[in-house]
Amino acid sequence: MTSTEQANSELEVQNKQELADNGEPTRQGRFYTPLTDIHETDEALTVVMEIPGVAKNDVDIKLEKSVLSVEARISLNTYSELKPLYSEYGVGNYTRKFQLPNVVDQEGIVASVDDGVLTLTLPKVVEATPRTIEIH
Repeated sequence: MTSTEQANSELEVQNKQELADNGEPTRQGRFYTPLTDIHETDEALTVVMEIPGVAKNDVDIKLEKSVLSVEARISLNTYSELKPLYSEYGVGNYTRKFQLPNVVDQEGIVASVDDGVLTLTLPKVVEATPRTIEIH
């Protein structure tokens, strides 16, 4: 496969994946694995996660023992009266966990939700930022 073919295949629309193993569920409903992109710069990691239909007040982000957990809940009341004529995706909650590397400054993590997209900025610790050492 050429690099052009590989790049084109990566841009294809992907279907929602129902979470295969959510451990012990404590809430009713389906949980999906949100589609996620992670970008890295010299200063930070940026996690961009699709959570359509989720209000910012319905997103819980927790950090425990270097594991970043995201749970986003859909208000099913919005969909209870609807009778879909055609549907391409299931309605449900989202959950995802990430093991953070040591280079992340866990105290500096920032999150925002805009138009169904959760963006997490995970700054790197100063020691992990690449730099040039000057010779004296």
